[in-house]
Amino acid sequence: MKIGCLPKDTRFDMGIFTPGIETKTAEEIRKFQEQKLETLLAYVQEHSAFYQSRFKEKGIDIRQIKTLDDLAMIPVTTKDDLHHHNNELICVSPDKIIDYVTTSGTMGDPLTFALTDADLERLAYNECISLDCAGGSKHDIYQLMTTIDRRFMAGMAYFLGLRKMGAGVVRVGNGMPEFQWDTIRRLNPTVAIAVPSFLIKLIEFAEQQGIDYKNCSIKKIVCIGEPIRNEDFSLNTLGRRITGQWPVTLFSTYASTEMGAAFTECEAGRGGHHHPELLITEFLDDQDQPVRPGEAGELTVTTLGVEGMPLIRFKTGDICKAHYEPCSCGRTTMRISPILGRKQQMIKFKGTSLYPPALYDVLNTIPYIKNFIVEVFTNDIGTDEITITIGAVNAPDNFDKELKDHFRARLRVAPGIILDTPENIAKKQFPEMSRKPITFIDRRVKL
Repeated sequence: MKIGCLPKDTRFDMGIFTPGIETKTAEEIRKFQEQKLETLLAYVQEHSAFYQSRFKEKGIDIRQIKTLDDLAMIPVTTKDDLHHHNNELICVSPDKIIDYVTTSGTMGDPLTFALTDADLERLAYNECISLDCAGGSKHDIYQLMTTIDRRFMAGMAYFLGLRKMGAGVVRVGNGMPEFQWDTIRRLNPTVAIAVPSFLIKLIEFAEQQGIDYKNCSIKKIVCIGEPIRNEDFSLNTLGRRITGQWPVTLFSTYASTEMGAAFTECEAGRGGHHHPELLITEFLDDQDQPVRPGEAGELTVTTLGVEGMPLIRFKTGDICKAHYEPCSCGRTTMRISPILGRKQQMIKFKGTSLYPPALYDVLNTIPYIKNFIVEVFTNDIGTDEITITIGAVNAPDNFDKELKDHFRARLRVAPGIILDTPENIAKKQFPEMSRKPITFIDRRVKL
């Protein structure tokens, strides 16, 4: 059984990739996915100790699952399942595993994922069509401002995808503003892949050193790890700060190690495009029921074409909305909104429910704040409390009142504020072996 096969109606032509399934009707896409689902269920029934046990425990006969709606017969797979049954989810023998990666561990202990040669090919395919979606081509040179080591899937995915596209790649890694600008000067890359908040540091370094960054070779930036858009697809505060200083076009992309796929914007900037040949998607509420059209739900995915560790109805923990109207780019596939927040990170603060990105958006409007860390903890009466430590330069004497007024105006509530230096905050944001900046720390008592 060839679980790792990619669609047949695909082609490469002068660096432009055309996934035929992504321009089909909703009914054609649905039938295609139902065929792939049948193959997946047979595969995990034969090879996955975890799903064999789950099917037996729940009395599930996979022959009765014929449609996407029938998927509801199978319980969701959670992050706890992955933690407690990591090895049981591996479907191949060790000699077929080519690469081991781990999640970033931002919400707990990192998880290990085993990838076969076919999985790496699927990863390359995903990133190739995703970056092509964002207007990339073989004529571009990409500067990777993200790590490719430390068991990080994303950096490797970008490299493999760009190799498949035929584009040039400069693997600089994260941080090091001076080295980034020296590379841009020497090699003239046209596109960067970076965490958005790092772009602010690049701009500040360029201005301090007299670098003419507004006329440099980079014209597009694919932003990872942090939101750059609001729910209505307009640029958020961070996105506006970047483009207000640097005349570049920003593209948002959302991905995770667990699904081995990405939702990336096209030039219309109206949400991340779904690749139906790689993922079946659902949007579920707290009772694992589908949310109504237009409502936000937890993105839940079933991975298609994965050999090493396929997942069925995996709840990502990320809350977003689905948009089904065809896009101006010609794709007919579903698009996801910006991630509104992570389910586990939702804060109940003084009667208001909010997610950390709402706090970030306020903080990013304040020029003297260079970096920050948001901490949430359980107070003496058992409710959520928020403290934000800011790294500031030339903060006014009344910064505490000023910041709280900003928060009350936007969110109706004001967290506690602590002042620190940007250098101290940076050390906390990037501890040893960190792959992403830490901006949120959850110290709440877990019940």
